[in-house]
Amino acid sequence: MEEPTESPEILTALEGEAETVAADESAAVAIGEESSSGEDQSPLEFVDDEFSLPRVLEAILFASQKPVSLKELQTFCKGAAQAYPDNPRVAAFAKLKEATIREAFDVLQAGYAESNRTFELRETATGWQLVTKPNYAPWLRQLFPENRPAKLSAPAVETLAIIAYRQPITRADIEAVRGVAVDGVMQSLLDRELVKIAGRADVPGRPLLYETTQHFMEHFGLKSLEELPNGAELRRAKLPSAPSEPTPEVAESAVTSASEVPAESGEAAAGTEVPEAVAESEPMNEVAAEHEPLINESADADAVEAEREKRDE
Repeated sequence: MEEPTESPEILTALEGEAETVAADESAAVAIGEESSSGEDQSPLEFVDDEFSLPRVLEAILFASQKPVSLKELQTFCKGAAQAYPDNPRVAAFAKLKEATIREAFDVLQAGYAESNRTFELRETATGWQLVTKPNYAPWLRQLFPENRPAKLSAPAVETLAIIAYRQPITRADIEAVRGVAVDGVMQSLLDRELVKIAGRADVPGRPLLYETTQHFMEHFGLKSLEELPNGAELRRAKLPSAPSEPTPEVAESAVTSASEVPAESGEAAAGTEVPEAVAESEPMNEVAAEHEPLINESADADAVEAEREKRDE
């Protein structure tokens, strides 16, 4: 009885499958060795891998609705490693350093620039995010017509600039610089969440202090206030300020002094004998002083009348 023979096609397919299995086993062993090496393995060594660090960070930023800080990215990667301890690729990012994340961002930025993508990676005051380039604003505004921001008026821009450069600052000092009241403008800036109340000034009356918000930083694309144009120079510039009021201690001292002077005079008068004639004349002197203009006018009128009578004679 003849034994069945395998066709050449079947043998070729089986050999190919065996090679694939062997390659997968080799890859698994290699991954295990990489994960066991610990600190010696760089998370950026496999930049072109599907699950490389730049790609992982890109996925996080793409899904996030707000900027993500470096600390948050470290937390996310550590949490993923704890949730999937058996996955060596995920566990490789358990102990990322901020410098490593920044290097991964450099890789992403270089790739975006090389491929001329419609978006870019941007660092803001609160973290990193993927944003579309300004060139595509005309089409994106049609996508979100309800989010079109209203333009700030010139007074609002001036007031906002004063607050940005001299914060924290009181409303009185803002009005001293601008020379006009800013009640309505301040309310508009507060409603738009561009400024906020930062506390109270340590001066008489304890007026409110105002400063810019995090939304202000994000709206103008600033990472810090140091990026404001001519920031150092304008912060040192001499500007008008609101007139200072006397402190409560000074005001209280002035009131006390004013109230003590008559009392001391009265005590001295009570302990000293005053001649009766002088005592009686003092009230009359006060009356005379009070009506001195009337007396002078009457004397002048009498002199004029006497001169007129002499002429008649």
